[in-house]
Amino acid sequence: MSRKATTAPVLADFLPYQLSIASNAVSGRIAQLYQERFGLKVGEWRIMAVLGEADERTQRELVALTLMDKVAVNRACKALVDRGLAARRPNAQDGRSHHLALTEEGRGIYAQIMPLARESEAQLLEGFTAAEEESLRALLARVRERAGSIAPELG
Repeated sequence: MSRKATTAPVLADFLPYQLSIASNAVSGRIAQLYQERFGLKVGEWRIMAVLGEADERTQRELVALTLMDKVAVNRACKALVDRGLAARRPNAQDGRSHHLALTEEGRGIYAQIMPLARESEAQLLEGFTAAEEESLRALLARVRERAGSIAPELG
């Protein structure tokens, strides 16, 4: 199925723009909540959320899982380590990298973050039917998959 081309593009109808605005609105709201309660920035809570689901990860894995750039991941990891919410240990398989894991204090905050995240999600989806929610999740997964499979234009 192809979309009809228009002669005058309207930014509000441009899907990447819509996705960016929606993402910023959701992330901004959650970030405000986490900043007020836990002093965490967006990148920091994203890293904590990923680490909370695993024993440990390398920064390379965190870049791949969050789709954040290396500098943002490095900055967030450093802030978490500096606050004692995460700890680094050398990677025995690769001396150039480290494993990062939540500390006991970090796990305690993670345990508080996830219920708030689920509450925020429920508020966002309020008024959606179960079928609409399922459809939204499936469509977003397809968009992510498609975006990952498109080769950047050369030249």
